[in-house]
Amino acid sequence: SSQAPGSRPPELKGLINHLPPYYTPEGPDDRTLVFESRFESGNLRRAVQVYEFEYDLILNPDYNTKSHTQWYLFRVSNTRRGPQYRFNILNMVKPTSVYNEGMRPLRYSCIDAAMKGIGWVRNGEKIAYYQNGLRRVKGSNYYTLTFTVVFNHDCDEVYFSHCY
Repeated sequence: SSQAPGSRPPELKGLINHLPPYYTPEGPDDRTLVFESRFESGNLRRAVQVYEFEYDLILNPDYNTKSHTQWYLFRVSNTRRGPQYRFNILNMVKPTSVYNEGMRPLRYSCIDAAMKGIGWVRNGEKIAYYQNGLRRVKGSNYYTLTFTVVFNHDCDEVYFSHCY
């Protein structure tokens, strides 16, 4: 779906934009992504940069569950056009996923929405969902969803989601 130029998707209205970021780039050459999820339905707990263009992500568990994590919604900014970024969501809980059957994460670029009227699109390459070595309190393992993206614009704000 498309939005009016410069607007955020309706499901993301009510964003709290006055909160200071967890990380502020040190200058124009700092290519570190800035992650944010302090908005309605955002559920990213932590993002750790493990390589220049790779990030390990930990989700907050779903509300009213016992640590169930199977969906996600977060935003990145300070994007750079060209490099391939890898996101690894480390604490998924289902033993199987439709990501291994061809499903792709959703992406919403604020610049694409404003300039071209493009809304949410399925995006991502090198997608895999697999059991990792992290153990849950109950003794079962966590699962990782990993995927790569290439951003179309420098300094964009891009949302990623499981569904909308």
